[in-house]
Formats: sequence, structure tokens, C-alpha cells
Amino acid sequence: MTIEVPELCLLLLIGPAGAGKSTFAAARFKPTEVVSSDACRALIADDQDDQSATPAAFQVLHLIASLRLRRRRLTVVDAVNARPADRQPLLDLAREHDCAAVAVVLDLPAELCIDRDRARRGRTVGRRVIAAQQAAIGRSLPGLPAEGFAAVHVLSSTEDIEAATVRRVPLPVNRRWEQGPFDVVGDVHGRLDALVTLLERLGYRVERGPSGAAHPEAAAHPAGRRAVFVGDLVDGRPDDAAVTRLVRGMVNAGTALAVLGDRDHELPGSLAEPEAAFLRGLPSHLVLARGRLVVAHAGIRAEMQGRDSPRITRFCLTAARPPAGALPRVAGPDARPRRLGHAGSAPAPGARAGLGRRPELATRPPRALDRCQARLPHG
Repeated sequence: MTIEVPELCLLLLIGPAGAGKSTFAAARFKPTEVVSSDACRALIADDQDDQSATPAAFQVLHLIASLRLRRRRLTVVDAVNARPADRQPLLDLAREHDCAAVAVVLDLPAELCIDRDRARRGRTVGRRVIAAQQAAIGRSLPGLPAEGFAAVHVLSSTEDIEAATVRRVPLPVNRRWEQGPFDVVGDVHGRLDALVTLLERLGYRVERGPSGAAHPEAAAHPAGRRAVFVGDLVDGRPDDAAVTRLVRGMVNAGTALAVLGDRDHELPGSLAEPEAAFLRGLPSHLVLARGRLVVAHAGIRAEMQGRDSPRITRFCLTAARPPAGALPRVAGPDARPRRLGHAGSAPAPGARAGLGRRPELATRPPRALDRCQARLPHG
């Protein structure tokens, strides 16, 4: 079994004493990625078996997990985590840091866990405690997704546990390995003819579909440039589906990238599949070119960049209540400043922001902007 986990997440191991949580973690994660309740007890009391140190140990565990998530580090919590009350503070931490919580449940037979516990050197937990832990986990299993876990993986035998591998998956917003040159294209709002005109003036070869010139299906630049669409592909217009089909074809062919706009979020139900699914699957923002370019629809704060959560998606769509700050600008083709973001939508240090809130399609030749070419209109 391959367990896919986001590259940034809080992973909770859930299992009674004797289930092999520490062994599982040690074989699949760096020692620094694993925060163990036993180790935290040892830090507090010089003895991992000193149960009187448990409350303080979990304060330390939660602090370490919080600091790691703040630094965008995958964190594994090695503890029993049997009851909802044990898991809730950790779920709150994941939500606070805009990352997913993932549960890996080691659901072994109680008798096997008891036998392993008896074979341990030093303090043992005992049959009664293990049975209670197992019962609490069994009661929790059906409701784990509703608690807030993005994914739940259950391993029910020693064979399953030994065979399990962990694969880290990049977040949809993380495309740091993608290099330019890029053409950043503002809101299309369902205007197919204007979009085709823009792409052709930028040098893209637009591929027409079998239905004729009015139905382009893809476009590619002979020099390998790629378009980055800044959201609002649709706007309730007759050509919404055709615009989405063209952009989807470009994204699937690797000649474009796209982020979600507020209109895309509101209107996918007006389209048929697969265009509706394409809009629903667009990321809230993109981090490109090793973090030097960040693209969002309305705005994004520096601490949000490279994270993925419903809260960040809502902010990227509307830039609601942005903090005070300077408006990033870039010189346009006529040397007048062009809006590149909203107030408070500052990129991370060293990054260039590309945002497109209510712009118009530009058709004049672009001006170089670092490794991309900005196709943003007057602000």
C-alpha cells in the first residue's frame, strides 16, 4: 500500500501501545520530522515512562509541531491519539497553519499489542489500558474524516504495515520547478475572440478544432513560452465553455498554467463536464520559478504563499480585508505603472507577484518582467 501525503501536512499516527507506531515512523520519516510523546516526556522528566509528566509533555509536543508547521515542515505526531479530545488540538494546529491533517491508523488486534507490550523492557502499559485504547480508536474510526482529516489510512495487519510506503506529493500550489518565460494573462471573462487575438499577438499558434475556427482547442508558443491565466476565465457568457476548453487544452498540453478566480468558483455549475471539473480543480495560487513568481487572482499574503487551505482559497479569490501595505507595481508597455496586485498582497521577499483582479485583456506587445512577461492591464 502506498500512502500519499502532502509535502506539507500534520500526520497523526493513531494506535494503541504496542501497535508499532514508533517503528513505523522511524522507517519512513527523518528523525527530526517525528515528534513523539514518549520523547517529550523524557525531555520534561528524564524518563519517557513518567506519566506524571504527560500534560507538560504534550505542551512541548504541540509547541514543536506548531513551530515546524510555521516553517513549512512536514510533521509526524507519534502518540496514541485514541480520543477525539486528544486529536482536536492537533487538528486545530493544522488548521491554524493552513495545512492538511492526515491520519495513519495502526489497527492491529489487541492481543498482538498486549503481547508486544509484555515483551518490552521497563514499564509496560498493561492489558486493561491497551484494551481501552483499542476500543476508543475503534469507536473513532468511522468519524475521523468528519473530525477534519483530509485523508485517513488504516493498516489492519502486520503485513499491511510492513508493506506500506509513504510518497510525498507536492501541493497543487507548488510549481517551484516550473521556469519561464511566462506570459501572465488577466481575466478573460468568457471573451473567446479577445483571448485568441491576444494569444496570436503574443506569438502562440492556436489550434482549431474540427468544428471550425470558432472552437480552438489548444495553443502553443514556438519558443516554448507558457501562458499563466490569473482566473475568471468565465463570466456567464455564451463562450464560457469554449474559453475553458481552450485553456484546459493548453494546461493539459503543458503550454499553460491557471489559477482559480472568483467567477470560476461561482459558475462551474453552468458548464458541462469536463470543463466544470477543470474549473473546480484549479489551485488558489501558484508559486513558480523557485519562488520568484507568485500568481493569484485577487491577492495573497506572504505567509500564505505555498500553503493550501479553504481559508487561503477564499483570500486569493477576494483579497478580503488585506493588511495595509504598498501596492506592488510593474512598468507597462507605455512606461506608466501597471497594477500587479492589491494593497497588502505583497509577495514573499525576493518574489514577484502576479495578480489579476478585474483587469482587461491587453493586446499590446508585452514588456519583460524578470523571467515572465506581464500581461496585466491598467490598474
